Order: sequence, then structure tokens, then C-alpha cells
Amino acid sequence: MSDQKLSVNEYLKTDSNYLRGTIEEGLDTSLTGAFNDADQQLIKFHGFYQQDDRDLRNERKEQKLEPLYSFMLRARVAGGVCTPKQWLGVDKIASTLTSSNSIRLTTRQTFQYHGIPKRNLKTLIQDLDREALDSIAACGDVNRNVMCNPNPVESKLHQQAYHWAKKLSDNYLPRTKAYAEIWLGDDKVAVSESEEVEPVYGKTYLPRKFKMAVAVPPDNDVDVYTNDLGFIAVAEDGELVGFNMVAGGGMGSTHGEVATFPRLGDDFGFIKAEDCLKFAEAVLKVQRDWGNRSDRKQSRLKYTIVKHGFEAFKAEVEKRAGVKFEPKREVVIGDRGDRYGWIKGVDNNWHLTLFIEGGRIKDLPGQPLQTGLREIALVHKGDFRMTANQNIIIAGVAEEDKAQIEAIARSHGLMGKLISPTRGHSIACVALPTCALAMAEAERYFPDFMTKVEALQEKHGFLEQPIVIRMTGCPNGCARPFAAEIGLVGKAPGRYNLYLGASFEGTRLNKLYRENIQEAEILAALDELFARYVKEREAGETFGNFTVRVGVVKAVIDAAKDFHG
Repeated sequence: MSDQKLSVNEYLKTDSNYLRGTIEEGLDTSLTGAFNDADQQLIKFHGFYQQDDRDLRNERKEQKLEPLYSFMLRARVAGGVCTPKQWLGVDKIASTLTSSNSIRLTTRQTFQYHGIPKRNLKTLIQDLDREALDSIAACGDVNRNVMCNPNPVESKLHQQAYHWAKKLSDNYLPRTKAYAEIWLGDDKVAVSESEEVEPVYGKTYLPRKFKMAVAVPPDNDVDVYTNDLGFIAVAEDGELVGFNMVAGGGMGSTHGEVATFPRLGDDFGFIKAEDCLKFAEAVLKVQRDWGNRSDRKQSRLKYTIVKHGFEAFKAEVEKRAGVKFEPKREVVIGDRGDRYGWIKGVDNNWHLTLFIEGGRIKDLPGQPLQTGLREIALVHKGDFRMTANQNIIIAGVAEEDKAQIEAIARSHGLMGKLISPTRGHSIACVALPTCALAMAEAERYFPDFMTKVEALQEKHGFLEQPIVIRMTGCPNGCARPFAAEIGLVGKAPGRYNLYLGASFEGTRLNKLYRENIQEAEILAALDELFARYVKEREAGETFGNFTVRVGVVKAVIDAAKDFHG
């Protein structure tokens, strides 16, 4: 590839002095609440994005004011596990340094803040650091937050899987000192061009973002096949022995561009647990060297595998890892939902999963959710676990502490509200008003939409049957809509593309059913399909499988050929 064909971001990374750019200078100016265009790309590697309030954009423009800029910062919390002390720190930051006064649980098992003024960024990151938390590599062209099944029941197996998720997260952090220098006040270190500052990533890092997840069957709450790289735990007699490795998943696409498509990862085979890092590093390096650096819409690992072919990619990974894949082990992939309420683990501790609508933790009228979690953190002796479904688990509660935790949860509206199985399996992205990419609403609209879907399920007599429904404001797919039995992807204000036919377990993508339609049309289509489903379904058949079997949509087997075809 000639140097002339590189995308703009590749030049920015090359010239950034290992992600430093002019971020410090941008922080020091009070003339604007924004960073310059180049630094807006580099700050992503430090864990945050520049945004503005789109609800106020036109009004401020009429007043000849710049947009109301603020920042969204995402933390790096491997496997979503944090201590009660850390949670109290997280909560204090939300209450004192953000305009949103809220914490949002993400679909990648971490938390993020919205509405951070530029002047508060350094203080916020330093406060996170005091809690042994950070935001480095939470965004950018690097390995992002590594997910891990938070299963509180099989505690020993979870701990073994979490061990590898944490190592994957720590091992593939950027090695540049830029984060520590800019945000934490570390002394600047002179770096010569000949020094190997980034042994895995190199000077220009990866061509695009990279996501990893560790699943513990039968749970697939982390949607392992939607990740660039996934590890499915294989256990014998309750002990982790290795993983089935999958690679090449990713949700993002672009409306109207058929060369872009979501994709689920391919099964590569079984690897021993002790070889996990060898294979992960090999995959990262192949993507670093083979990935498309000319067109960022074609730069994810999924396109690299499609372009070079499965066998060639597999052979190169084995060559670089120095180990060959063994045949895939048989495992059962099942539910993608969370277990709500109290669950007793094999260690006799109790674990309480709390449903958080849209992942938004804030004090609402009659539901002071943020205060409730703060009160729990003050007395809880176990840990907090964020889930990939935007919920939170109060994990490791002793029998004698259970009543106190439940009393706090109930008195603050964290328990007691009946959640339908479908609502409990469904998620939405943030979208408007802060996400610059959003074309339509998601988080703010989704609860009311779900109420209307629940009414249709009740009308047809199957409210107890869960359906995985996901909504995003754009096709970048942060809430993994293309892996949902019913996927809604924003096209314009109030208008969505309706996708159907993914498997309940997350092992098959959905396909476009209706394009650019409004709520009334969506609900009418679902009403008709729900009526058919109740009359024509086979025993135990899920809604997604039904829509494929009866020909409502065709099954997506090979995304590159089938998703748009």
C-alpha cells in the first residue's frame, strides 16, 4: 500500500508523537470548549470523545455561540468488576464533575460519564486514578475494554475466565507514556525514534478499534461472536482448560453502502488456556499488518478476514503464535440475558442482579437509583459487576447481609418493579442528544417503545416469552442491533430500519425487513408477525428462528454475501 493512499487518521497517528499531539495545549486554552480536529481523534485513545448537546445546537447558533461542547469519558474496567470503594469514587465524580449528574452502564461492561466540561477532564481522570481506575484505551484504534461473563453462580469458573480477561486487558494496553504525562502529571520522557515504544501496536497502532470478550457457556451475555476476538471457555469438571477461539465479528456498517456489513466471528478451534495470550497477540499483529489503512469503513478485522480468506488468516495466526489450533470443543451457547433478583452461587454467597433501564444510573422521581447504589456501596462487602446488558450485580453477599442489601434496593426503586422477559433481554445505545453519529433516538425513546411491544405480546398471549430487541440511533451498532431478533437502527428522526431473524442465542445475524419506517408501521408489522408466530410456531421455537423458518427473512449465513443480498 503506497503512502499516498493512507487515511487521514493514519497521518494523525504517525505525527502524534505516540498519542500526545497538542492535547496539552488544547487543555490550556479557555477560548473554546473544544479540541482541534486532529486532537479530537487522539483523545479517543485516552478514553473520551468530544460531543455537544444537539438539542441546543440551533438555539446556540442563533445566539452566535459555539455549540455547548462537553465530553463523554469511558472507563476501562476489564470484565466489569469493581469494588464498593471504587464505586463510591465513581459516584462522587459523576455528582461533582459532570453536568449530567449520572453514571451510564455501557453495552461493553463498563461505565461512562456524559457532560464533562473540558476544564474538568484532568481532575476527573486523576480522581479515577486515585481509585485505581483509568480510561486509557477505552476508545481509539486499540484493544478496548475486554468483556467477561460475570456469572455469579459458577464463581470458581468465572474467576478463572476473569483472570484471562484481565490479562488480555492489561497486556494490550498502549505502552506510550502520553496518558500519564498529560493527565497524571508524570515527568515527560524523551523517546527516540529507534526505541520500540509500542511492541504490539507499532507507531500507528491498529487500523481501527478492536474488541475482545470472554464467554462462559451456557451464557452468551457478552455476545462473544460480535467481537473482533472472542474466547469461549471450555471447562472439565468445573475447571477451565482452554477456549474455543472465534474472530472476525463486528457490528458497524454504513447505510446504503453494501461493501460494509455487520458480521459474526468465525470459529477457529480450541486453544489451551496458557496459549491465550499467544493467540491474542498473533491476531492483533496480523490485523496490524494486514488491516486496511486506506478506508476506515473497511478497516475492522472482519474485513481483513473476508479479504484474505479464513484459511490464510488462520495459517498466519498459527505461524505467529507458534501453536496450532486444535479441533473446536463442543459447548452449548444459550441465553444472552441476565438473571434478575437473588441468585445463590456455588460458594453459598448471594448475588443480586438489578435491572437498570437503558443503563442510566441517576436519581429519578420516586426512584433515587444513584443514591440507592451509593448506600449499598457503603455497606457491601463483595463487589459490583456491570453486565453487557447494561445492568449491575451486587455480588458476593453473605446470608447475614442479604436483608440489609435488599431493603436498601427496594427503598430506592432498584427492586420491586416487574420486568417482562423481553424488556429484560433488550438494550439501546445513548444516541441523542449527545452522540454526534445518531440519526434517531434510542435510549430516551426505547422504554416507551418497549411498553408498546409488551402490549402487543400480551395481546397475543406470549408476554412470558423473551425476545431480544435492540435499538440504536445509527448503524455503527453500539447496542449490537444486528444480532437481535428484532433490531431497530436509526435512519432519520423518528424513522428506523427494522431487522428480523437473528437467533436468540446470538449465533446468527438478522436481516433487513422494512426500511425507513416510523413507529406506527413498526408496531403494525410486529402485530402481524406476532399473530403469525403464536399460530404457526413450533414447540420451543424462538421468534428469530420462526421468522427465518417461515420465510419472513432469509437466514444470514455468510454476511459478506447474505446480509444485503
